[in-house]
Amino acid sequence: MIDSIESAQKEICKKYGVPYYPSPSEMKIGIALNVGGNLTPVNGLRHPPQGDTTGWYIWAGEQLSSDADYFKPLHVQHLQSWCPQVQKFLGLPPGWRFLLAGDYEDVWYDESLLNV
Repeated sequence: MIDSIESAQKEICKKYGVPYYPSPSEMKIGIALNVGGNLTPVNGLRHPPQGDTTGWYIWAGEQLSSDADYFKPLHVQHLQSWCPQVQKFLGLPPGWRFLLAGDYEDVWYDESLLNV
């Protein structure tokens, strides 16, 4: 399964013409507790990695909360049980974002994510 996820990640990177930038399974993402329910859209953004984090932050809904406790740490390997549909995007490099809502998918570069 890891190989198929990695292949899907590499395909997304190829589609958008960017280098593959892995998110190792033992590293962490920041995830909002509202992910995994029926709330849409599902959003993700990647800052530069720091320490044992990938730089990815994932949440659901239209608004990103400013609450300091909004994101919880989650190892990449546990994302399968929370929100498997986002796994294919985790190979995008820092500065990239995605939005998923049903069959709708949007992926774009946001240079401001590199300035943290």
